[in-house]
Amino acid sequence: MMKVVFFFFFCLVLVWGSFLASSQVDVLQGEVYKILYIHVPNALCAFFSSFLLFLSSLFILLGKKKKFLPYAKASADIGFIFTLLTLVTGSIWGKPTWGTWWTWDARLTTTFLLAILYGAYHFLWQVAETTEKRMKICSVIGILIFADIPIIYKSVSWWRTLHQPPSLFVASSSPMSSSIYWPLVVSIILTLLFSLSLIVRRANNLKLAETLEEKAMKSSFS
Repeated sequence: MMKVVFFFFFCLVLVWGSFLASSQVDVLQGEVYKILYIHVPNALCAFFSSFLLFLSSLFILLGKKKKFLPYAKASADIGFIFTLLTLVTGSIWGKPTWGTWWTWDARLTTTFLLAILYGAYHFLWQVAETTEKRMKICSVIGILIFADIPIIYKSVSWWRTLHQPPSLFVASSSPMSSSIYWPLVVSIILTLLFSLSLIVRRANNLKLAETLEEKAMKSSFS
């Protein structure tokens, strides 16, 4: 039911931003700029998932608490999906804007690195022989994943890049028109809530699968 509600309000925001509030066409980009209502929330959800992964990994390493392992894996799963969506929507946006689907721009490259790190997390999760090894190795990768986030964010300031400087979370007033800014903020909030619900549900499924596996092992030995 919650997914349906999120989907309804997200579609409402897209209509609001694309057809009603943001009726003006961007002088430089034209209509294609409206993909930001999907691209930016996807990117921030990837960052948010990596933050939850970082916290879970830190708790696992410092306290050696196995109970945080499903939350770490769930955060990595959802974060990987949103990172891929960020790359795809960014390429769709980049084609008419930059004239190419892909370029080794600083932000694109560091985001691609994020996807690789997420992939490495899942690979190491599968090949780890024991739960203890999985807790140690994957937690280290989880921390490295989060370490890439500040680099992605500051890449447009540290290096020459095709991306524009940060324009959403700035100290001064936003350079965006209010008809663009507020639909974007609402879409970000809704997508973040949706990603959080996905992480919680995924973690619960992982815990349930672990419980069923333990019961199956006990019954096989009895």
